[in-house]
Amino acid sequence: MFNRFRSMPATAMAAVLGCALMTTATPAAAQKKEKPKKEEAAKGKGLSASKGFAPALKKMTDATGAKDAAALQAALAEGQTTATTPDDKYLVAFYQLQAGILGKDQALQGQGLDAMIDSGLTPPENVAVYNFYSGNFAYAAKNYAKAIQRLEAAKAAGSTEAALAPMLMDAYLNGGQIDKGWEIAKAGIDTARAAGAKPSEELYVRPAQAFQKANRTNEMLDVLTMRVQDYPTAATWRNTLYILLQQSGGDKELNLDILRLMRATNSMIQRPEYLEYAALATEAGFPGEVVAVIKQGQNSGAVPKNDSHFGSILESQGPRAATDAAAVAADAAKPATLANAKVARSVGDALVGNGDAAKAIPLYEAALKAAPGDNLAQFRLGVAQALAGQGDAAAASFAKVQGNRQRLAQLWTIRAKAGAAPAAAPAAAPATGS
Repeated sequence: MFNRFRSMPATAMAAVLGCALMTTATPAAAQKKEKPKKEEAAKGKGLSASKGFAPALKKMTDATGAKDAAALQAALAEGQTTATTPDDKYLVAFYQLQAGILGKDQALQGQGLDAMIDSGLTPPENVAVYNFYSGNFAYAAKNYAKAIQRLEAAKAAGSTEAALAPMLMDAYLNGGQIDKGWEIAKAGIDTARAAGAKPSEELYVRPAQAFQKANRTNEMLDVLTMRVQDYPTAATWRNTLYILLQQSGGDKELNLDILRLMRATNSMIQRPEYLEYAALATEAGFPGEVVAVIKQGQNSGAVPKNDSHFGSILESQGPRAATDAAAVAADAAKPATLANAKVARSVGDALVGNGDAAKAIPLYEAALKAAPGDNLAQFRLGVAQALAGQGDAAAASFAKVQGNRQRLAQLWTIRAKAGAAPAAAPAAAPATGS
């Protein structure tokens, strides 16, 4: 589950901001012998306190050093009335930040940071960190427009904060700029992969949620397809394929193919999925596949062995499976089968359902030779190759798939490259709704 990025704790803020800011101010006491030259001040080498502001500045400096919050508040009140120059006002803002850190007052911290940033007097070496924390506070307050502005400024100034990119991504997503948010996420994914690391799962989850909320299903599935490459768990496979089932438009043959990939990725974990699979395979005339999938469900515990409904299916389909297996094997050896594209594909489908994927490959190849534009045969050839352990050949076949199975072909390609041999059935899961 996604968690919002949290603001930096006050103690960490003090460590990062307190010391850095202190070095920018030159109290009047330190200027008795020599004041900074105007040209040096213009270059940001120091700040000059006016004569009337100097007493309040010393009090603020002393109170901050002593971590005396009450004294600092009193000195701030005095300083706000005596600050007249831009430098004075910058220093007041700085000590507002210190007061916010001491009092763990994020709003006051933000006010101080904003005043310093907006003044134009921030030393170049501190621009990144000030903008990052200002953006951090704005993000926590759900002011996404401001968060984007500050975090982009921090990024432009060279910030190396690890939280910047994901926070900026999420600010764009929450601010309605989904494409920009995904652009940042995609860059993070590419960078992590290039470094041989696994990208954070939030780089997939948050954009996918945003695309889903915007009813941009294709983009959401693009993200989820990338996600299973890095997180090929049964849960992520099931989540992605379940969405495909919802988007199939009631196409029974397509639903059966989706369920076949669920089976191959061990993401069938509940009774209703086995029930739909068995019903579709029965209707399509694949008794061997029906028996195999029910037994897999029973072995995993997802289908109780005493389930009367599945028991009756096995009772009717079991004898047919044995007879069908012999007939399919005989048909596969007939030259006439190879000469007829439709028959060759049908026999190949039955062989795959019976667990003979390798034997189905030449039948699909024959079907494609007779009918090169048979998109279904092209897809099923890739499935047979994947299940037979021919990952590279499967990927090449899936790359040629067009139409309503193109997305499924992309997902099968991931499965094929990960290792095509069917894995053991998953452990039983609680029988809750999808």
